[in-house]
Amino acid sequence: MNNITYTDSKGNVGVLSTVAIQELTDNLALTVHDSGKTILVGVDAKAVTLPPTKKGLKFTFVNTGDAGNNIIKVSPAATDGISGTVGAVTLDGTVNKAAQNTKSTSKTGDNITIVGTGNAGAKAWIVISGTGVWAKEA
Repeated sequence: MNNITYTDSKGNVGVLSTVAIQELTDNLALTVHDSGKTILVGVDAKAVTLPPTKKGLKFTFVNTGDAGNNIIKVSPAATDGISGTVGAVTLDGTVNKAAQNTKSTSKTGDNITIVGTGNAGAKAWIVISGTGVWAKEA
């Protein structure tokens, strides 16, 4: 993570923690060391593969591409699923099925944040926030 050092109006020095940001340009396999990152996805048809779930791992994915032009596919490990609600869509935690921001419904700024539970299966990854239309991989 990058930190920003600042001096306020009274001369006090402080440090702001910032979010580690990575721009996706190709398929990406995340590791536990990537936890906390925000992944910006501005290119079409690239897949992100999550590491096996571990309690407290957290990832955010943001569509930075043009509306109607970008598929974001977040794939869990073979024994893990992604559960939770994004907008009007509920992801049911089907094991080995990705959460997708589909091309026809994608909008710039659509996002999803997930956290690992450390328990393999349907609730390995839980959606804690998100916007846009996300669906379970068919």
